[in-house]
Amino acid sequence: MRSSTEAAKLEINGMFWAHLFVTSLAWVGPFLFSWYVMIVAYICVQMQYQLFNRCLMNEGHELGEEDHNTFYHYLFTKMGMTLERRGVKVFVRERLNYFLGAFAVFWQVYLGFEPLLFFSNALPF
Repeated sequence: MRSSTEAAKLEINGMFWAHLFVTSLAWVGPFLFSWYVMIVAYICVQMQYQLFNRCLMNEGHELGEEDHNTFYHYLFTKMGMTLERRGVKVFVRERLNYFLGAFAVFWQVYLGFEPLLFFSNALPF
């Protein structure tokens, strides 16, 4: 069993870069897309965790789910951060998307900032 500070091994390929892009988009999405688009995206990610009990993109770059591996833990470890693997997994899979969704609503609805790229804050109906 790997220690919590040892990075998981994975293949750096096209799926890795796609996963990094999607992960980055989850964080910058509230600034780019309307809050209701982001809420749907976050719900889809959460549904993936509930239905499959894993991140489907991990398989594409050989990141196994054993030992509580997550893409986030891999990235944090590569940046030199020492985080407990299971704690990162619980946070990412059970809390992060809800926080990001709440932030998108707060940023756009309560603070009144319009998304930069697509869709307005107005509800589509």
